[in-house]
Amino acid sequence: MPASRTVAVIPARHASTRFPGKPLALIAGRPMVEHVWRRCQEASAFDEVWVATDDARIRDVVEGFGGKAVMTSPACPTGTDRIAEVARSRPDVDVWVNVQGDEPLVDPAALKVLAGLFQDDAVHMGTLVRPLEPEEVDNPNVVKAVLALNGDALYFSRAPVPHAREPGTPVNRWAHLGLYGYRRDTLLKLATLAPTPLEEAEKLEQLRALEHGLRIRCAQVSWRTVAVDVPEDVARVEAVMRESAPAFR
Repeated sequence: MPASRTVAVIPARHASTRFPGKPLALIAGRPMVEHVWRRCQEASAFDEVWVATDDARIRDVVEGFGGKAVMTSPACPTGTDRIAEVARSRPDVDVWVNVQGDEPLVDPAALKVLAGLFQDDAVHMGTLVRPLEPEEVDNPNVVKAVLALNGDALYFSRAPVPHAREPGTPVNRWAHLGLYGYRRDTLLKLATLAPTPLEEAEKLEQLRALEHGLRIRCAQVSWRTVAVDVPEDVARVEAVMRESAPAFR
């Protein structure tokens, strides 16, 4: 049997409601999508790294800095659908990793951990979690993950789960990091599934997989994200880069 191939895809769309043109926003002199692409390269975990976009401006910038871009349909509702569109034409690739295009500080070591989950043949979908900080427990913008003993996800929620009924009861709490890996057949199946009740209630796409009985293996890392959601976040990211130089040259 030929060795399985692992490909990272960075979904990048220009039409963001809160931050139009976000993938091309300059951060420390480089477009954000280039920072994400560089972190993927540094992980040394992928046979290929692609940017999937529906905008020729993004494609041209990616090719300009030496990356590879593939054009996908503007009708793709989510990044998962965009990656699935690419995967349909690549039966030679077994594992696909979805790297969020608004994570210019994504840790290459965390990406390597995520890709490494698929060394276990029993893993068909994977993601990352980190320890939840006490001040994050009641923050609905920090998604919580509840894990089985083997690391599979039991549930994801914006609520402070799990609940310790007895005060002082020790309980591990995890924050979810929105990076995913998939076996090709799982990715293509997921892209055909309709939204589910829990997904719609929590507004968490990963619940669609759990509600349809797909298992999600979670790897534990220490990396904390600083995502770019609005233009004001660019300055926050640049401050982290200055503090962490030369890691982000």
